[in-house]
Amino acid sequence: MWSETEVTRKLGVQYPIIQAGMAGGPASPELAAAVSEAGGLGTLGAGYWTGEQLRDAVRTVRRLTDRPFAVNLFVPEPYEVSEERISRVQERMRRYRKELGLSSEPQFPKQFAPAFEEQMEVVLEERVPVLSFTFGKLGAEWMQALKGRDVVVIGTATTVREAVTLEESGVDMVVAQAFEAGGHRGTFLSRFDEALIGGMALIPAMVDAVRIPVIAAGGIMDGRGISAALTLGAQGVQLGTAFLTCRESGAHPLHQQAVLSATDESTTLTRAFSGKPARGIRNRFIEEMADVELPDYPVQNALTREIRQAAGKQGRSEFLSMWAGQGTRLSREMTAEALIQVLVKETEKAVSRLT
Repeated sequence: MWSETEVTRKLGVQYPIIQAGMAGGPASPELAAAVSEAGGLGTLGAGYWTGEQLRDAVRTVRRLTDRPFAVNLFVPEPYEVSEERISRVQERMRRYRKELGLSSEPQFPKQFAPAFEEQMEVVLEERVPVLSFTFGKLGAEWMQALKGRDVVVIGTATTVREAVTLEESGVDMVVAQAFEAGGHRGTFLSRFDEALIGGMALIPAMVDAVRIPVIAAGGIMDGRGISAALTLGAQGVQLGTAFLTCRESGAHPLHQQAVLSATDESTTLTRAFSGKPARGIRNRFIEEMADVELPDYPVQNALTREIRQAAGKQGRSEFLSMWAGQGTRLSREMTAEALIQVLVKETEKAVSRLT
């Protein structure tokens, strides 16, 4: 049976279908719980949450389902706080702040990203069943602590070299994030533009290079994509964009509308919103900020936060970060449970056609 893989056995789920941890709102407790309840693995997108926000979300999921679920975090990276680049980008964004009725200067945060240590302590204290992460590898002390609590650990790789590094660090599984994937690139051992590898090439190469299960991600939207990924050797799939338009999704309605109306030519890679390369739906902010030398992530992410929040409240999609993969044309609007059921039927049909 296509649904019986090492991924399902290790995660304790019915289907090898994982909902991606889309930080910033889309991967809400309601979505994660609905996916898990339907037989997949739901994921909380906790990259931007404080420890207490994460704890509340974990407890909400547990009130909604008793099935396994995951938390997704961002591994901290070194970054530079360049006053010159901050000043330059603030000058460029002043026009947008004026359009949105904001003060000319943004509020400078006390810290640019949540405390990773606090997030990890919550994961350990709450005994979260599965931890997935991106932007690097976990330190040995964190890996040891997670293993001591029987947490299944999933890393993210954009190249074979990264997958091998993650396997050596002790992860249980690795996500192969292909070029087609939406959201932030997880590259950590090279320049991001040297790691833009399509799924057809990346998945089988990664499967051959590591002994742990490989989970395919990037552009997978239906049963045909799931079947193709399994045929290439993956033992599971991770879908993000496909779940953005589910009714339980926490994505902004304008974001959902943009995904549903997008074509295969609508997305692009940009650093405009966060300072880190990410794939999203092209809009005015992305196009007009393309020529600016931006501060590092997470500095730029903090500097654009008020703009994105105001745009959401005012219904201005031209200033929203609308992350999405290249499969947007295949998006559908339904409940998470219905989507899982459809994906299963489509996969069974595709697999039977192959056999």
